[in-house]
Amino acid sequence: MNSKYITIIIVVLIAAFGACTPDETDIVIIPARDRGEQQILDNDSLVEYLQTHYYNKSFFSDTSANYSKDDVVIIDSPTDDEGNTYELLWDNIYMNQSSFLGQDYDYYVLDLNPVLFPGDGGPNPNFTDSVGINYIGFLQDGDSFDSTVNPEVLSLVNVIPGWRDVLQDFKTAEIGPVENPDGTSSYSNYGFGVMFLPSGLAYFNSPPFGIPQYSNLIFKFELYSASSSDPDNDFVPTHLEDVNGNENITDDDTDGDGLVNYLDPDDDGDGVGTRFEDIDNDGDPTNDDTDMDGIPNYLDEDSTESNQTDG
Repeated sequence: MNSKYITIIIVVLIAAFGACTPDETDIVIIPARDRGEQQILDNDSLVEYLQTHYYNKSFFSDTSANYSKDDVVIIDSPTDDEGNTYELLWDNIYMNQSSFLGQDYDYYVLDLNPVLFPGDGGPNPNFTDSVGINYIGFLQDGDSFDSTVNPEVLSLVNVIPGWRDVLQDFKTAEIGPVENPDGTSSYSNYGFGVMFLPSGLAYFNSPPFGIPQYSNLIFKFELYSASSSDPDNDFVPTHLEDVNGNENITDDDTDGDGLVNYLDPDDDGDGVGTRFEDIDNDGDPTNDDTDMDGIPNYLDEDSTESNQTDG
């Protein structure tokens, strides 16, 4: 190619790139909506949905049966194509409230396996537990965005806040897992229901792909099991490391060493590991208060007694 034309091309390219400098690039960042204002919109939308949609209540008449999330059918009519009668969601749900990031939220739950007597069902999960669960999530328009085929184990620390609020109110399975001949496992008398969450207890303005911003979410679920965690191996389960009781384990740092309690093997920084401040050796350091000042030893830097013996 002629050198004159090469020079012209280079000059044109330099001019083109020079016209698009970073200083001239317009990047528009849309701030998140006000959570209080959005909650009003979300709640109105959820209430309207619950007052105009129906579910197949009569299908769940056998109290001895173990039903599946796939058995729950929600439609916008009191009868289906076969003439089966459905009941209004609004007449069968209960409302509860939660606070997240300084905003109060209303959310709604359809409990399809209420435990009526103490002792029935397994233990309720704590807000930091890992749970075994089957679920399907969908939008108010009916589009599903996520589901499980087999039970998955998920940490409630890593899920949307609405799950922690709802699942703590449900029992885990009374029986199970029971190994079946085909290699699968089964459970009996487990937590079973549907949760209806405002966007503020879901993904709000930062949803994953496939979910629009500010979407209310609905989950059908079967709750099978729960297990606590203790990542610092200090004999204090993670949910009990929430010293201030706000269900946020990332803001509890008793000794101010920059290591939050649930990851700190010496919570009060007194040089005696938390697990060794279990003076009565019952496996629970939270009930030992040697100086009777109302502060358990493992959180009291002035109490340095240890259950370790020399030699």
